[in-house]
Amino acid sequence: MTSHAPLLSEHAAYARVFPGLPVIDCDAHITAPADLWTSRGPASMRHRLPTLREVNGQHQWFVDGDVPLGSIGLSVIGRQGRKQHGMLTLPMLDLMDDASWDPAARVAVLDRMGIQAQILYPNVAGFGSSRFLQMRDDELRMACVQIYNDYAAEIQASTKGRLVPQAILPLWSMPATLREMQRARGELKLTGVTIPDTPERLGLPDFGSDHWIPFWECASELGLPLNFHIGSADVQTFINAPWTSMGPERRMAIGATMLYMDNARVIVNLLYSDIIERFPKLRFVSVESGLGWIPFVLEACEYQWDELVPTEVRHHRMRPTEKFRQAFYACFWFEENGPKRMIDRIGEDRVLFETDFPPPTCLYPRSREHLQKVLGEMPDATRRKLLCDNAASLYGIRVA
Repeated sequence: MTSHAPLLSEHAAYARVFPGLPVIDCDAHITAPADLWTSRGPASMRHRLPTLREVNGQHQWFVDGDVPLGSIGLSVIGRQGRKQHGMLTLPMLDLMDDASWDPAARVAVLDRMGIQAQILYPNVAGFGSSRFLQMRDDELRMACVQIYNDYAAEIQASTKGRLVPQAILPLWSMPATLREMQRARGELKLTGVTIPDTPERLGLPDFGSDHWIPFWECASELGLPLNFHIGSADVQTFINAPWTSMGPERRMAIGATMLYMDNARVIVNLLYSDIIERFPKLRFVSVESGLGWIPFVLEACEYQWDELVPTEVRHHRMRPTEKFRQAFYACFWFEENGPKRMIDRIGEDRVLFETDFPPPTCLYPRSREHLQKVLGEMPDATRRKLLCDNAASLYGIRVA
């Protein structure tokens, strides 16, 4: 994979968490600037493209005139870099720190946090393009996708690879999806794509159907990591998990906790499917879901493989844990037990680090202290894999 990020020596000034070790943050978010689409789209479509408006003291996105598209995004980092608690997001763009949306300001934050490069996910589009899939005009939603991907490439180029946004896809059309994957990788030099964890919730076939075979083939050929972020199809778990008798703060905390484990569903289905053996070059990333629960899920998969599937997997050469260690990566951030005690059961080559900046669960401003506490006594070689080498290899980021 072609590399786009600069070598560590080009950024020797930033304060590294561990001496000589560059850190790659594999999950952060970028809040779209107010004119992202209207400043880039063709004049004939500007009145239909996503636009930001104030409604009852909150910024909201609208598309195609007055059709609601969603909230401004997820950022709780206020002016002067102060983290706000007890909310999903600040309601107005001008209340957010510039690092929420401005690439230059974000790079300055990375320098303070000791991070060389940061993988970025969208907000307005939905983590797996879900909001654009809900639109019905193909020309309009295709313009929305391509303008965002052009913007992602601009960010990557302007920061010399310090910021590494992942592409979104027009998943409502397989031919259009394949073309955009080719464009994202070839023309735009983007390093990965976002996919929904449960496409069937969006009216698409599930990943086990033949519909997705050209997609797997294209991703394998291009070497594109397939990132499924929590809530990438919908956030029903976040909404439905809490008891209705709970107050709003507890509902938010319960929903967030349960949402992390939603990714277990797609992981288990992929492990039992034929996909990983049929397409051995595929690489999946479970984003913002943690890793402490993964050893149990793998153990359960192994047990049920023997107990409940006597015939349907006879042709498989690999068992679930082998498939996971070939095809999957998992990200950790606030956890202590998982990184300290379970790495060997997951595979140290398959673990990535994230900060989740700037949503409410982000490590900011204590990411440096957290990493030193959790990984400080870990062998240097293992620590380097978790914080740098695994991500560098996966996303094609150059490090010293």
